[in-house]
Amino acid sequence: MKRPLYYLISALVVTSCASNPYRTSEKSYQKQLKIFKANLLKKESIPLQNGKNTEWISTVNFNLRKPNFIIIHHTAQDSIQQTIKTFTLVKPQVSAHYVIGDDGRVVQMLNDYLRAWHGGNATWGKNTDINSASIGIELDNNGTEPFSQLQINSLLSLLTKLKKDYNIPAQNIIAHSDIAPTRKKDPSALFPWQVLAEKEFGIWPDLVLETAPADFNAELALRIIGYNTKNLSAAITAFKLHYIQTEVNDILDEKTINTIYSIYKKQ
Repeated sequence: MKRPLYYLISALVVTSCASNPYRTSEKSYQKQLKIFKANLLKKESIPLQNGKNTEWISTVNFNLRKPNFIIIHHTAQDSIQQTIKTFTLVKPQVSAHYVIGDDGRVVQMLNDYLRAWHGGNATWGKNTDINSASIGIELDNNGTEPFSQLQINSLLSLLTKLKKDYNIPAQNIIAHSDIAPTRKKDPSALFPWQVLAEKEFGIWPDLVLETAPADFNAELALRIIGYNTKNLSAAITAFKLHYIQTEVNDILDEKTINTIYSIYKKQ
């Protein structure tokens, strides 16, 4: 009589594991939260080099990390399931706060107040630690296909919430390619930045471009906007990937200069 009971228990265990394939990653997530909690609750005296010790007197004025940027990516993978698997494995060392499927499904993978690993080696203006100041949103897209309307609708709804919750400036909703122009090309030239800008999620050049002044310095303007121009060619290409999507190259022609001038004036 014991063998059927054994098989029943085994079947329940297998079924339970099959119904939650991410149980291992959830366990790891909870373990890390406990470590962070323990560190936050520490009130220990720390010896200093001058022979003094720190003393603890709690202030009442503090809060959690406040995101100030939203970085939009495309996954460059074949499905949302593949991306979720990537983000729940330790080895890839990459993550994002949200993943949005082609069908509009929105998966949150990390609390907004925690630091995801989505930006990598990136800068924007004087900010050299983008991950600490941003929320990462990954769109399920391989980089060669149009973004679906269902996906963009979900993105707009999510941006509405995040912008309101954290008072994120419109000009701080940018691309992975903007912050890492020598490494990244996402989201692709098919991404509808103008649609987002019309909803005040980003900025867009004037429909009728004003001619830039004769002494206008396009490279300096790109730096003021936020681009790292150490590799000027890459910075120009990244700018055009965002704002002149029909001409993604490193040619600094009159149209490009006037477009840079238009964006520069909106900062």
